[in-house]
Amino acid sequence: MSFVWYLAWFVVAVGLLVTVHEFGHFYVARRLGFKVLRFSVGFGRPLFKWVAGADRVEYVLAAVPLGGYVKLLDEREGPVAPADLPRSFTHRPPWQRILVLLAGPCFNILFAVLVLWIMLWVNGITEVRPVVGDVVAGSYAGRAGLKSGDQIRAINGNTVAAQRDVVFDLLDAMSSRGQAVLSVRGADGELRQAKLSVPDASERRRLTEPAELFRGLGFQFWAPAVPAVLGPVTPDGPAARAGLRSGDRIVAIDGVPMSDFRQLVTYVSARPGERLRVEYRRGEATYSTEVQVASEEVGGKRIGRIRVMQPTGIAYPPNMLLHTDLNGATALGRAGGEAWNMTVLQARLFWRMVLGRVSLKNLSGPLSIAEFAGDSAEAGAASFLSFLVLISLSLGFLNLLPIPILDGGQIVFQLVEWLKGSPLSERAQAVGQQVGIALLIVLMGVALYNDIARQFS
Repeated sequence: MSFVWYLAWFVVAVGLLVTVHEFGHFYVARRLGFKVLRFSVGFGRPLFKWVAGADRVEYVLAAVPLGGYVKLLDEREGPVAPADLPRSFTHRPPWQRILVLLAGPCFNILFAVLVLWIMLWVNGITEVRPVVGDVVAGSYAGRAGLKSGDQIRAINGNTVAAQRDVVFDLLDAMSSRGQAVLSVRGADGELRQAKLSVPDASERRRLTEPAELFRGLGFQFWAPAVPAVLGPVTPDGPAARAGLRSGDRIVAIDGVPMSDFRQLVTYVSARPGERLRVEYRRGEATYSTEVQVASEEVGGKRIGRIRVMQPTGIAYPPNMLLHTDLNGATALGRAGGEAWNMTVLQARLFWRMVLGRVSLKNLSGPLSIAEFAGDSAEAGAASFLSFLVLISLSLGFLNLLPIPILDGGQIVFQLVEWLKGSPLSERAQAVGQQVGIALLIVLMGVALYNDIARQFS
């Protein structure tokens, strides 16, 4: 996919979620009697601007779609007519200011719940049973006694029904104490326990890196066999430079027959930097080419990559799927519960990131978000809507952090004023803003570094 595709869907996603966020501030401020001067989506030079309503509010669509703001009447920013002073931000009661500040993050969370509700009501919910596939001998999972064919029923006493539940619970367990007791039902029907234990703190932190949890623990979920057929091929990657295309069936590599895609990945991964002779079928003809394998470092180990993905559309058998149709009320309750659980997990992982227990590599910047937006849009409407739910919940959570430049920090200022009966000094607020800006710069710097590192890896 092209850069333009990623950029377009990034603008759509960010523009929509920023509009939802700022509309929350705007709507509650108007309802409580604050005077709104401007409602802007984006920063920088206005592309479109119009004025409407008795208050002559300016509605602006600006050139840089990376944020937005609602400007309220505030005598700290300039003279205010005596008649308008009661509607100025600083003249409203602290509890009303807090409600206005809360409204933006809350609208993001409500938007996520609304989208989830509609998706669950219309489509129901289809989940994949958490059945164990390959287990690496000598790994944490292997030493714990986990076996291929085991179905995970509970983790640390919490019942799990689907693969996603297992991912969340294992990530939570590994980022805290590094221990997880799995209740499993074996392929023979026997119920038993498998205790995963990772005592080393640095190893636990590595498990929290993107895509490292199951690889580090040494097992994968069972998945249907995927034929050794190439899915999307990265332009200008090793496979593309060798002439391979999406849809090519890999027959053999260096004379070794390839029975499925997993065998292909295993063979290539073990040969970083080598030149491989690849035999493949395209249509009715068989061809041969040489591929120079790229060498990359992942988790301190060199692995080989040729920049191909597995084919799409591989279906699970019906007995592996759990489908539930939901009515409107049940879907709403499920949507609210899902949003709550995801937000709580975000909060736990963020706090553990501050404590150094979770890898900073989980922070994503605009480049990664643009890729996620473009990839999810290509996968279909349901995938893109799920992406919007996750990003909207993240936006709501992050804006509630007590960092002075964010809504959460401003709420702290209002709470302090409410409790002490007078506002914080201008100097204290200025220092708070400077600290907030510094923290945001650090977070954005780490996220951007991660983005760039991912592009090169």
